Amino acid sequence: MIYIELFLSFVKIGFTSFGGMSMIPLILDEMSSHGWMTAEDLSNLVAIAEMTPGPLGINCATFTGTQTAGFLGGIVAVLGVLTPAFTLTMLIAIFFEKFKESSVMRRIMSVVKPICIAMILSVIVTLSSTTYFVNSVIQPFSIGIAALMLYLLIRRKWSVPVVIISSAMLGVVFYGVLPMVRG
Repeated sequence: MIYIELFLSFVKIGFTSFGGMSMIPLILDEMSSHGWMTAEDLSNLVAIAEMTPGPLGINCATFTGTQTAGFLGGIVAVLGVLTPAFTLTMLIAIFFEKFKESSVMRRIMSVVKPICIAMILSVIVTLSSTTYFVNSVIQPFSIGIAALMLYLLIRRKWSVPVVIISSAMLGVVFYGVLPMVRG
C-alpha cells in the first residue's frame, strides 16, 4: 500500500508543480499529510537534493521514497514524479504526429524552429566565450578540438556520444595531463 501512496503522491506533485523549488511546498504538504517526513526532514532533503547532480524533483523523489519505503520506494517515487512529464510528452507527440501536415502546425513550427535555433545559438555563444577565450586569450587547443569534433560529426558521421567522449578525453589530455607533465 505504501508504494501506491508514494506513487500517487509524486504523480500529484509532478502534475501540480513546475519543477525545481516550486515542488518544495507540495512535497512538504504530501510528506507531512502522510506522516512520512517532518519539516526538518524536508529541509535536509532539499539540502541533499540541491547538492547532488540531477533535477531537484527526481532527487527529492528518490530520497523521499528511499527514506519512506527503501530502495523500491525510491524507484516508485521517481516513476511517480516522471509520469506527468512522460504522459504530457506522449500526448504532445501524438498530437504533433496527427497534425504535423496541417497548415496551422506548419505555421506554428515556422515560428518555433527559429526560436529554438536562436536559443541554442545563444547558449553556444555564451559557452564559447568561456571555452575558447580565457581572460581574453584565445585557447587554440579548445578551438582545435571543436573544429576536429565538428569535422568528425558532420563529415565522418561519428555519433554524438563518441564525439562527446572524444572531446572530453582530448580536453583532459590538453588541459589536465599535459600541463601537469610540463609543470
